[in-house]
Amino acid sequence: MDFAHTDKVRLLQQRLTAFMVEHVYPAEPVFFAEIQESRRQGNPWVPTVIMEELKEKARAVGLWNLFLPQSERGAGLTNLEYAPLCEIMGRSPIAPEVFNCNAPDTGNMETIERYGNEAQKTEWLVPLLEGRIRSGFAMTEPGVASSDATNIQARIVRDGDDYVINGRKWWTSGANDPRCKIIIFMGKTDPDNASRHAQQSMVLVPMETPGVTVLRHLPVFGYDDAPHGHAELSFEDVRVPVANILLGEGRGFEIAQGRLGPGRIHHCMRLIGLAERALEKMCRRVLKRVAFGKPIADQGVTRERIANARIMIDQARLLTLNAAYMMDTVGNKVAKKEIAMIKVAAPTMACQVIDWAIQAHGGGGVSEDFGLAYAYSLARYLRLADGPDEVHQNQIGKLELSKYL
Repeated sequence: MDFAHTDKVRLLQQRLTAFMVEHVYPAEPVFFAEIQESRRQGNPWVPTVIMEELKEKARAVGLWNLFLPQSERGAGLTNLEYAPLCEIMGRSPIAPEVFNCNAPDTGNMETIERYGNEAQKTEWLVPLLEGRIRSGFAMTEPGVASSDATNIQARIVRDGDDYVINGRKWWTSGANDPRCKIIIFMGKTDPDNASRHAQQSMVLVPMETPGVTVLRHLPVFGYDDAPHGHAELSFEDVRVPVANILLGEGRGFEIAQGRLGPGRIHHCMRLIGLAERALEKMCRRVLKRVAFGKPIADQGVTRERIANARIMIDQARLLTLNAAYMMDTVGNKVAKKEIAMIKVAAPTMACQVIDWAIQAHGGGGVSEDFGLAYAYSLARYLRLADGPDEVHQNQIGKLELSKYL
């Protein structure tokens, strides 16, 4: 396998990096200041002006929809080609949306592209690709251990030409955002099916449908992530047309596996960029700060941590590139072990590297001044999102043991 970047990718790396330096990094304080002002006015769930301006600039120079492999609607990049670009975007918490490469929209767009019919693509995929709307993914439920998705209790019951949906979901990212117009909802259409993996289906639910209620937003370590955020939702006798089903009844798990693979690897790509920026901040900090008569960089423990951070980041990057290569060459299903491996390795690595960076910054590290506390909250959350570490480790262990049976 060859992980060397093609000329096309190297050029995109240069263009993307230049755009980040010129536009995105300087816009970070502006973005968060806008959010703070909205909070002071009593409603943080207001799209920022700066983000819309950045999106227009990115789209104008062709840095738009860089994901979506094997589709004429995207940039025509493979997962392996997209990985270094997604890493660059991951350096900033606001960058993925700038380039319309943000979760959960990327996963939802891939889902509709792969499993939706032409009418569904016209109504929902096109405006998502244009960045005019946002979306949510409603799978996890508060009443059951959703690490085992067969536990899902929400119901999708056919009634004539409609489906009637009832259930409660939480950690539906983006549902607080007024731009969120469509939810991909997973629930049971056939709870008595002998196969536990054929009981569930996925259906498209417009946010404005009667019976869809945002109960509350869910902060992560105190951060509300406005105007995006995460929400708990109630679905009470929600009616949608039967035509809103994705792929067909009983195909929910099949879709989930197809959707979550790319979603997981995108998270890992972004986390590598987040960890790189944390290491960069750490190195700059310890070279400038003096303690006990010498720069902190001259302390043995500091150099050891910097060395270990570099090793861990590069290990995670190589694992991620390998998973991307496998997804491109043998498909997501065959690459499930490699995807599971990076989903454990990358968030764990990022949490540790960011933690060392926080420690190097002293009290400033846990403040809002350096962005490290927020970065840690993002990395720590991703040890749970799209399946907790334990589920992936169990799968990896089973696959490894199977070699010896």
